[in-house]
Order: sequence, then C-alpha cells, then structure tokens
Amino acid sequence: MSYLPRGIILFIIILILILTGMGFAPKPEVLKNRQETESAWVEQVFSKMSEEEKIGQLFMMAAYSNRDLAHQKHIESLITKYHIGGLIFMQGGPVKQAKLTNRYQSIAKIPLMISMDAEWGLGMRLRDSTISYPRQMTLGAIGDNKHIFAMGKEIARQCKRLGVQVNFAPVVDVNVNPANPVIGTRSFGEDKENVSEKGIAYMKGMQGNGVMANAKHFPGHGDTDADSHLTLPIINHDKARLDSVELYPFKRLIAEGVQSIMVAHLYIPAYDNTKNQATTLSPKVVNGLLKDSLGFKGLIFTDALEMKGVAKYYSSGEVDSKALLAGNDVLLFSESVEKGILAIKKSIENGKISWAEIDERVKKILRGKYWVGLNKIKPIKIESLYADLNSPKALLVKENLYGQAFTVVKNPDNLLPFKDLAGKKFASVVIGKGLGNTFQTYLSKYAPFTHHAIPQKSSAISVYQSILAKVKDEDIVVVGVMKMNNSRSKNYGIHSNTIEFIKRLSKETKVVVVPFGNAYSLKNFESATYLTCAYDGDEMMEKVAPQVLFGAISNQARLPVSASATIKVNTGFDVVNLKRLKYSLPESVGMNGAQLKRKIDKVVNYAMRISATPGCQVLVARKGQVIFEESYGYTSYSKARKIDNNTIYDVASLTKVTSTLQALMKLEGEGEFDLNKKVIDYLPEAKGTTKQNLVWKEILTHQAGLWSYIPHFSYLMTPNGSTYKKGYFSFQKSEEYPIEIKPSLYAHKAIPDSVKKWTYEQRMRPRRNLYRSYTYRYSDMGFYLLMWAIENKVNMKLNDYVEREFYSPLGVSTMTYLPLQKFPKSRIAPTEYDTDYREALVQGYVHDPGAALIGGVGGHAGIFSNANDIAILAQMNLQDGFYGGKQYLKPNVVSRFNTTPYSYSNGNRRGIGWDKPVRSGHGGATSKYASRKTFGHTGFTGTAVWIDPKYDLVYIFLSNRINPYARNTVLIKEDIREKINDAIYESMGITEPR
Repeated sequence: MSYLPRGIILFIIILILILTGMGFAPKPEVLKNRQETESAWVEQVFSKMSEEEKIGQLFMMAAYSNRDLAHQKHIESLITKYHIGGLIFMQGGPVKQAKLTNRYQSIAKIPLMISMDAEWGLGMRLRDSTISYPRQMTLGAIGDNKHIFAMGKEIARQCKRLGVQVNFAPVVDVNVNPANPVIGTRSFGEDKENVSEKGIAYMKGMQGNGVMANAKHFPGHGDTDADSHLTLPIINHDKARLDSVELYPFKRLIAEGVQSIMVAHLYIPAYDNTKNQATTLSPKVVNGLLKDSLGFKGLIFTDALEMKGVAKYYSSGEVDSKALLAGNDVLLFSESVEKGILAIKKSIENGKISWAEIDERVKKILRGKYWVGLNKIKPIKIESLYADLNSPKALLVKENLYGQAFTVVKNPDNLLPFKDLAGKKFASVVIGKGLGNTFQTYLSKYAPFTHHAIPQKSSAISVYQSILAKVKDEDIVVVGVMKMNNSRSKNYGIHSNTIEFIKRLSKETKVVVVPFGNAYSLKNFESATYLTCAYDGDEMMEKVAPQVLFGAISNQARLPVSASATIKVNTGFDVVNLKRLKYSLPESVGMNGAQLKRKIDKVVNYAMRISATPGCQVLVARKGQVIFEESYGYTSYSKARKIDNNTIYDVASLTKVTSTLQALMKLEGEGEFDLNKKVIDYLPEAKGTTKQNLVWKEILTHQAGLWSYIPHFSYLMTPNGSTYKKGYFSFQKSEEYPIEIKPSLYAHKAIPDSVKKWTYEQRMRPRRNLYRSYTYRYSDMGFYLLMWAIENKVNMKLNDYVEREFYSPLGVSTMTYLPLQKFPKSRIAPTEYDTDYREALVQGYVHDPGAALIGGVGGHAGIFSNANDIAILAQMNLQDGFYGGKQYLKPNVVSRFNTTPYSYSNGNRRGIGWDKPVRSGHGGATSKYASRKTFGHTGFTGTAVWIDPKYDLVYIFLSNRINPYARNTVLIKEDIREKINDAIYESMGITEPR
C-alpha cells in the first residue's frame, strides 16, 4: 500500500468521528477498501508512465483564457509533448476557462491538476464575471471564524464547478511590516494567532468540500520590504523569532491537515546563508525545515519560478532542477518546461537525484489527484455556469463577510451604533465619489440625511470649505473616504485636503470617519473622535457599513493590524444588534429570490399593462430583513417621471394604523386611554350629540353604527356642486384663510370647527333591532373622533405627537403629514385629478377631501411615506413595540390590538383598529396564505401594509391607482395587492390556504 499523506489521514479520522456521531461510522474493512482503491489507482496510473511522463508530472504551467489561439496551441503542446501534470489558470473568463479546461483534459493522458490563485475567490483572476470576496486583511477583522469557513466552503464549490482542484490559499504570512509591498492586504494581519485561526478556518472550508488548500508563502513572507516578483527579499531575523512568528501559522495548519504548502522566494540567512539562495531552492529549508523538522508530508509547490526572486540568479531550467533537488514536488510556472526537463534529466544522470526520489514525488502528486477526484474526471457543464458561480447564496456569503468585518475603531462615548435619533440632524459627506452612491443610499434608510459629495479628493480647498459651511451645524456628520488605494507611498490615495477637512469639521460637530480602504491608512485619522474602518471600496461594503453604524448588523470586529502608535492591532468595539431592519437577500431568510422576483414582476407588469396603476413600490421584509424592495413604472401614465424607492405616496387609510392607532396604542399601554370608555369621556364637547355614548372599542372595530364617511366638502359647495359657497374659500392665503387646499386655494380658519360640528351631529346608521349591536361597516368617521380625543389627551396636534413619539426617534425620513413642507413636489406621486371639489391634480396635498378641510392632518388620512419607512414602523409593531434599541409601545399592546375581539361575529373580521384576514381561504384584503395572526390595513389610493407574526413577515404595497381618476378600480377588482402577497408566501414554500 502506498504511503498516505498526513493530511489525508487526518481527513479520514475526522470523517470517522463525524460519521460515528451520526451513527454511520464506516466499518474498518470499508476504510481499508478506500485506501486500497486509492493505492490501486495510483499504482495503475504510475505503472503505465514513461520516464518522460513522470518528469512532466512535476510541472504545473500557467494558462490564460483571455489569450489567442497560439497560446492555446502552446498549452496543448505542453500537455501532449511534455506531459505536464497541471495548469494554473490566470486571467480570463469563466466560460472560456471551462471550455479550455475541457479541451485540455480531453487530450491529457493523465488528468491535469487544475489550480488557481484565488485568494479572495475566482474574481481575483476572473474579474469581470465572478465574485471577489474580501481580501484576507479584511477577513482578519472578523470576530467569528465560522464566516471564514463558510467562505472557504463556497469558494470550494465555485472552484469545483469550474473544474479547479487546487486553490493557492490561504495566505498565512504574518504581516508585521506595514511597508510590505507584496503581501499587505493579502494577509490576515499581524496577530499570529488570528492569522492561524483564520487560515485554518479557510483551509477547512475548502478541504472539507473537496478542494485542496495551500498554505503560503513558507516560511513566511510577512516581514519583507521587497517584492519577490521583482527581486529576492531578505529576512534577517534569527531562528527563535522566525519560529515564534513566521513559522507559527504553518505549524498550526500542518497540525490541522493542510494538504499543500507553497514555498516562497526569500533569502533567510538564519536558515541558509548561501549567497542569493532563495528558500525555494534551499534543501535546508524545504527538505530540512519543512519536511524533516515540521514533518510535513503533503504536496509542496514552489512559488512561480519565473519570478525574479529566483529567475534573476539562475538560468532557465537550472531553477527547476534546483527547486526539485531542494525537496519541492510541483514546479510552478517554469520559464521553460523543455529546459527544465533537460536540467532534471541531467541531475538524475549526475546522481544528484535518484529515480526513486522522482517516483516518490510523482506518486505523491497522483495521490493528490486522487484526493481531489481526478480518478473520476467529468467534463465541466457549460450551461448555467455563470449563474452557478454567481448564485444568491454565494453573494450572501460575501455580504456576511463585509458585515462582520466593518470595524468601529474609536467610539469614546458609545455613539456607535447610533441609538437615539430623535431630533438629530444627520449629514453625510462622501469624498472621492459623486452623489447617488450606495453608501449614502443606505444611510438614508435609517435616518433623515442631507448628502454632500466632493468627487475629487484633490479638489481645491475652497470646495471643502463650501461643504464645511453647509454641514458644520449638523448634529452628526458621517464622512466616507472613497476611491482609496493600497499604495503606502501614495498615502493610500488620501489627499491632505481630506485630512484637514476632517480635522476642521471635527472641531465643529460630531464626525464619524469611514475610510473605505487599507487599514494602515487609519494613521491619517488619528485625531478623529469617531473612527471606523471599511477596508475596501466594494459596493457590498458600502451597503453594509450603514447597517453596522445603525445597529442592524452586529459584530465583534477588531483591527487586524496596527495603523499607528495609537491605533493598535485588535482595537475595536462590539456592535450590538438594535433590531433595526437589515437589508439582505431573500436567501438569507430561506426564500427563493429568483422565484419571488419573477412572480412579483409578473403581477406588477400585468397590473401596469391593464392600467390598474401607473406604477408602484413593493417591499418585503422577513425575520427583520428587507429582502425585496423594488419600484416599478411611473408616477403617471404620461411616463414623465419614473418611480424609485424614494418616491413618496399618499397612503390614505394607512394613516389609521401608521399614525392614529400608534398614538392610541401608546396611550392605552400607559394607562392613559380606556377602550371600554365612551366618546364623551375623552371628548366632553360631544355631550348631547349622537356620538357621546359610543364605545371606543366598537368604534375601532367599525361596529359602532357610524356611516362610512361624511361628504364634508359638499357642505361648502352650491347646490349644483359647480362652485364654492361664498366666504368659505379664498384664492390668497391670509390670517382668515390659512388652510391650503391646493395651490392658490385656501380654506377659512373656521372650517375645521365646522367639520367637527358636522361629524358630531351626523345621524347614526339605522338598525332593525334597537336592542342588538350594530353590524360591521367600515367607517372613516371614528378616526376623526379618535384624533380629536388623542389631541385632547396629549394637548398637542396629532402630527406633532406622532412625530415626537415615533417618526423622529425611529428615523423615518419620509413618513409625515403635510409633505410639501419638507419635500419638493416632484418627489411625491400625484393622486386623483379631483373633478368634484378642487378641479386640479392633487399632488402633495392629501387626497381625502375631509382631511384636506381640516388642514391635511387627519386621523383617517393625511400620512405620506415611501415603502421603507412604513416597513420600519411595521417592523416595530411586529417586534412588540421594540425597535432600534427603544421600546416604543408597552409589551403585548400590539398583540391585544391586533386580535379580533368579536371572534368574527356579525361578519366582523376587524381587530382593534387593525384589519385582519377573513376566517379562511379567499376574500378580504390579504393573501389566501396569510396566517390568522396577520394584521394590517389597506388604503383607498392603492396601498397596503400586512404584518404576519407567524411567518415574521412584513409586506408593503404603495401605488397611486386613482391616478388620474378614482373611478379606476381595476387594481381592486384584479386583486393585484393580494396576488403579490400570494407570491411572497409561495416563495417561502407555503401553498396551503389558511
């Protein structure tokens, strides 16, 4: 039986332990059969090999998928003429590489071992169409190494899908030298324990999933100031230091079963003081140190032999021979295979190396090929290759890595993550990019930000001064430094103007600095009070950084290196989870993203095609994560303005649950409001009216006998409805006419009192039996009464109260009454062209006529918002009144209000203020799959919010289906909102109606 490398033995032992725990431990004879099968394959292949083929197996050459036919023919010649053992693929594209791999494998007598330098994933080489994961220094910040393991596992999957068996990773060099020109961000950092643990996690993730890992660059390339691609770096430490630092990670990975190691081109006199003797070519280092002293039995690869660290001192071919004599198994990237083979043959003839030693190396290579599955090689499937390499789960791994790596470095008073948002004025300044970047987009999802940008870091100082003047009075300014580089000599791309700007601004207000670049660059921001590190400028980091800053993502990240004397390695602060909404992919919560998007797109596109609505926003959140947020179509059928996620809608009756009901639940939970009391108890002015004895619980469940609405506006029109009655309106604003109904139309200040009077005096609905309760009928009128009662109780206007208690501390930036006081009209979707009362297109003014007459602030209508902000409020309700580290509503209040107090009697499905699903199956305004715990509401303008606690789900739909005319009921008749809701449940695998 041939010798099994230690790594394979360890793998088998681990497999035994795992299977034993599962009750499936292989029997001893099974293990014996596996070993014999491997040995038999190796012996079978080896026995048929000629001497030329044996020597050829020692070479692994570079192949490119972005080169011409001549290059392809050259590689084919190396395979057929010189019988090389493997290829390392460099630049190109995945499909072309897969096709070439199939071609090359088909002409190889012995399967080729295919490798890549994919330290941060396939994107390191195939940059245009594959995923680049964070570089290792970014990963070095991560607190929990399970995320590193997950990355290794995913990179292994992608490698195997592309026909790659060896990934030259992880880099386990301890980067103790900030001036290192070749390792730097490729290292996990300067802490040897951290480097080791993360290297082990990465290695196990790959090897546990069938791809050979490679620890590099032995015996340690982390303390060099020269690039071995260009020259031979020198490390002058003694053996004690080298053993305790540089060798430490390698010893750890060897003990954990790493299958291969790459030897670096370094000159280390402590090990071998032969002049210009690179470690790659040193028997003392490879045979003596790595094999004998450290006991490594796996495959040993040279670093690329065409690098100047070795090539400048020896002739072509001589390098290959010396590397083999030193103890290496695989000669990587030879300058000339032909000359290398000749030199090796000469060494054999001269007795410098025996055929027995060659045979042992070849068998070791064959055992490696068996381990990676080359005994059963299959052609790579080209179909769906791109999709498989860029799967949502692969992207989710990347997102998690960045979220766990973002580091809070300086946080003296625990400002981060941002907690108390109430009344805070936030601004952001991005340096190096223009407005509209991902970073600022996601900052705005958590708080009302004003955004600024200095596209060029080298801009004139006057540009910085102008921005300084605009933001210095803000409470908090987040400064993102972007478009950085890794060049220490160029100060990582940071201009002196940027440094000075941050220093000056920090004297005026609280500044949180977010450098999207090299961790060593933090030395430039030592004076910053609040400092973070985002490590690189990947757009995914721009997305997650705001989520960490606001506590939607928690982590325990620490700096992997020391940036200066005051910014030390392992500096960092834990970021707690404040239970704010996170933004991720459907797969993060077990949903099928492709199916979800396909189905929602189909319903929405159908809706727009049949003119049910000119456009809409759809948002889905599950398990505290927004996993779908799309805007469709236009704000009108003229297609003049596209809808985006910042478009603001009149949400109509969603006002009931996003404003009035929130205020009521707060007061009720604090013992300030009793639902079993009567109207007169909170509205003394209702005495003697038809409303005085109505019970609030019955009002809120729409069975108090109120009419659906009162046409208040018609009371102000002439009998034929053609004009306004004299004295009620003016075309100019004044003290007497302060209420703006539309541009150039103002209502008399007494009209709100008239509306109140008409509401109190309106007769009740008739009923057949005076001794029986009223039947259910949906009504707006109870929310007029409720608003007035709340305002009496809190002694302020409802809009001011909900802004103070909810909207401002929640950080919702668009949810508001009277939006034209805060936003340009162009940002607000128009609703109906009102031909009954206003003879105008209603845009930015509340659509509901009654709410318009009382100043735009109603208990039943008047709120404007985008989908994101409604989702925040809905999530707070789903989380039992808790959000962003604050308890807004007393525990269990929401659950009391969202239950059905009358058990569906009288056909009443309503909760207390909340709408509910019908008892079972179809009907109502929710999905047929929604659980009976679901609660929410719909709005006349074409809106909906549904919260399903059973499935931890929030669904928001916003549209202006009444544009241009309210008589368009296609959205309702076609159940568009409900069909989208169905699609959400179906993507969760729920197909049985409640």
